[in-house]
Amino acid sequence: MGKRTLLASIVCLSMAASGVQPERIISLGPALTESLFLLGAGDRVVGVTVYCKRPPEARKKEKVGTVMEVDVEKIVGLKPDLVLATSLTDPKDVEKLKDLGINVITFPNPKSFSQICEQFLKLGRLVGREREAQDIVRKARAQVDSIAKIVEGLPKPKVFVQVGAKPLFTITKGSFINDFIELAGGKNIAEDAKTGLYSREKVLQANPDVIIITTMGIVGEEEKRTWHKYKTLSAVKNNRIYVVDSYALCSPTPLTFAETLKELAELLHPEIGR
Repeated sequence: MGKRTLLASIVCLSMAASGVQPERIISLGPALTESLFLLGAGDRVVGVTVYCKRPPEARKKEKVGTVMEVDVEKIVGLKPDLVLATSLTDPKDVEKLKDLGINVITFPNPKSFSQICEQFLKLGRLVGREREAQDIVRKARAQVDSIAKIVEGLPKPKVFVQVGAKPLFTITKGSFINDFIELAGGKNIAEDAKTGLYSREKVLQANPDVIIITTMGIVGEEEKRTWHKYKTLSAVKNNRIYVVDSYALCSPTPLTFAETLKELAELLHPEIGR
């Protein structure tokens, strides 16, 4: 963590501790935006990215760019007292905003459900909603623990998760999406891969029992049709290729993680949903 990033965090957390809450917040990540509304701070959000679509109220907020390219001038014009960035935010834009005296806190991409909860608690402290954050995390953890216990001891189907099409991209054990698979009682065929870049040949060789594809707009359904051409795959033979909402899978809050985990557990183990 850089000195200025650390200083900004200390300043914001000190403000929160003293009862001074940020009143004009800009969120540069979908999960952060949804989390702010979940915490009851949505009325203080003045700007979001074009990808921040949940909850529906977020769509009405001023758009300041994408998760990777933001309009610095527009952000400055909205006069925020706190900007929440992600690891996808261009570091140069973050530096420009800091040089202009704007408090910017960057939330790195979480690598596990545990980190999702930790970041949510940090966000709660930043916006003066610590108690609400603790209650939500407690509830989410209880739901996740309950699901993990239900699938404990059940056979673990081999799972391939597709999050990109051209090139084919998956997730490894360094991603919280891997937690989705493990906690739902599955085995990620790519967990030990060095990168998420994958090939159809590797998928065919591993022969997964289940293939999960993120929506990616219409691409998700197109990819599902493509996989069905590989008739030897177990997932094809047993009609176990599923298209899952990319928002729920890739940008979860603690609560939506628990909700999505339940859906995945029932996909991997249909018997528990009966």
